[in-house]
Amino acid sequence: MHYTFKTIVMSDVHTAMALLISSFSKYAGKEGDPHTLSKAELKELLQNELGDLLGKASDKTAVDRIFKELDQNQDNSVDFSEFGKMVFCLTVMCHEYFTKK
Repeated sequence: MHYTFKTIVMSDVHTAMALLISSFSKYAGKEGDPHTLSKAELKELLQNELGDLLGKASDKTAVDRIFKELDQNQDNSVDFSEFGKMVFCLTVMCHEYFTKK
């Protein structure tokens, strides 16, 4: 299921939000629930969308660890809220790196 957004002029933050929703939806539900990521779906998302940033997204142990960390409610899936926390943490780390904090 892909979300479509009205063709309107959006701010950069609106665009970023729309892209995050669209990216999550692109991978969620390939194996079932369209509102969550399975471990395989998360691995595909990490490899395709964040491979350069994460580097070890193809390493099964790394993916297992990331999945376990993200799955806060331990329902064996990653919902959008859990995914959003990961994106925010990565964004903070990148901001600190680029601003040399």
